[in-house]
Amino acid sequence: MKVTFKGKTTELIGDPANVNDQFDDFYVINKENKRVDSKDLHGKPTLISVVPDIDTSVCSIQTKKFNQKMDEYPGVNFLTISTNTVAEQQNWCAAENVKNMQLVSDTEGSFGKTSKLLIPTMGILARSVWVLDKNGKIVYRQIVDEITDEPDYEKALDQLKELN
Repeated sequence: MKVTFKGKTTELIGDPANVNDQFDDFYVINKENKRVDSKDLHGKPTLISVVPDIDTSVCSIQTKKFNQKMDEYPGVNFLTISTNTVAEQQNWCAAENVKNMQLVSDTEGSFGKTSKLLIPTMGILARSVWVLDKNGKIVYRQIVDEITDEPDYEKALDQLKELN
């Protein structure tokens, strides 16, 4: 699959899963440097917000916008995944006063490879938003065509409302 970055075409490592597919198993690292397996998320709906670099303006905006909505969905897992280190993510959280969002790291590449969202030439993930049902089935996906653009927040949140 291809996306653009500042107008220049770049390729993901494959074709990401589609709506109605099961999201493949992956793991990420949380702020305590502990492994979080995707199976740990089963049992309630999950919104996965994928950002290329938390220290850029659009990624920061995307993460803050979803963080602001978390309280409206108490029965939902909210994750933001980036290839930033745990330390970089925690520095961003401290600077932005973000306390509740699960910002998790894919420095080991499990999520990027499994989801096919890794852009190997850049070492980052393609900006995307995923909504999974309580069993890990994809009910919504948006892979943003231009990585520097924001996703459609309302469409993703509307899908959560249907599951919640």
